[in-house]
Amino acid sequence: MRYYLAIDIGASSGRHIVAWQEDGELKTEEIYRFPNGVEPRDGHLIWDIQALYAHVKEGIRLAFARCGSLESLSVDTWGVDYVLLDGDREILPCYAYRDHRTEEVIGRLHKLVPFYHLYRRTGCQFQSFNTIYQLFWDKEHGRLDHATDYLMLPEYLMYKLSGVKAHEFTNATTMGLVSAASLDFDRELIRKLGLPERLFGSLSQPGTVLGSIRPELAEELGGTCRVVLCATHDTASAVEGIPMQGNHPYISSGTWSLLGVKTPKPLTDDRSQEANYSNEGGVGYNRYQKNIMGMWLVNRLRAELLPETPFGEIVAMAEKSTFDEVVNADHESFLSPASMVQAFDDMLQARPQTPADYFRCAYRSLALSYKNALDELERNTGKTYRKLYIVGGGAKNQFLNRMTEHFTQKQVVALPIEATAMGNLKIQMK
Repeated sequence: MRYYLAIDIGASSGRHIVAWQEDGELKTEEIYRFPNGVEPRDGHLIWDIQALYAHVKEGIRLAFARCGSLESLSVDTWGVDYVLLDGDREILPCYAYRDHRTEEVIGRLHKLVPFYHLYRRTGCQFQSFNTIYQLFWDKEHGRLDHATDYLMLPEYLMYKLSGVKAHEFTNATTMGLVSAASLDFDRELIRKLGLPERLFGSLSQPGTVLGSIRPELAEELGGTCRVVLCATHDTASAVEGIPMQGNHPYISSGTWSLLGVKTPKPLTDDRSQEANYSNEGGVGYNRYQKNIMGMWLVNRLRAELLPETPFGEIVAMAEKSTFDEVVNADHESFLSPASMVQAFDDMLQARPQTPADYFRCAYRSLALSYKNALDELERNTGKTYRKLYIVGGGAKNQFLNRMTEHFTQKQVVALPIEATAMGNLKIQMK
């Protein structure tokens, strides 16, 4: 039996999923799951990359113990975040995208290159946490002076496993530094911003074999196998993992909701910029999509209001509520507020009376945001779509699915599957 391992890490949890072919069917088994989350440190929000790497190794060890051998493994995570290296030494801390430090440099960067020109060059939507702003902040604070490399988080974890440094295409397109025309790093833009050119090597496509697990690590983990680049941006893997008939819009619903559609090439026109749509790399296609705040709203409300209540009960409560006011779910104030409850209160005319009211408001606001984004997508692509595919954790929420169907007037095809892991595995098994 040939076994393959997908290591899929999100902003709130990670999972190791093993797959194999049996009787003509793809079988999967979750081997290991672990918590993840940003940590406050010295007034900033950071990722504990040592803990992440320890969890990655533990899951691999359990996979070898369960399967005996593995053909290959690959890692995917969210985009935009990275680790700086000085040779083999990490330059810490590893800042998280929800940290607010980039706000001080956005204006100065746009004086060098106005956002209009950035969008024409890269097709990357404006988000205050895009890698381009993070690296510009690093430059201004001297963190790039001795940096020999940057590696996006999945690239960093696979470097720790294999000893090989690489830049994977789909994740690079989340940075705001890849040309929409050449689909390679925009060297002229990098020079204009004064970023060290030595950091930006060639881009590798999904399916590239980096090598094998380092011999000294293989002994610790109980085996060795190939380390392969999947589409390391988790949404790129999720889109690959959707069993879609034809080409329809999708939502990869997790901490973020990523709504988009496959297009042959990037769209960088005025309407796309005004709608803040992004163009990100896929496996042989462009992903025309935008970030919507997603389950982050609900997760943070739950942490404040009902931390011990299962999500199933929360959804049932929200269905019974009659509170129908909505907020702009994509407002910047929801990105990382000290209190999510207060952030909702500040946006609402009428204050919710019960926790159920807050959750109902969050779900309805998300569904309305999906509707608005789909309207923009259809207008900008000149196409009308009948179906909307939803995958990821949010696909399990039948109340949100019904609200989405109500607002969008599309047939919602909800597939509560591990689409990201399936796309990760699909690329490995090719």
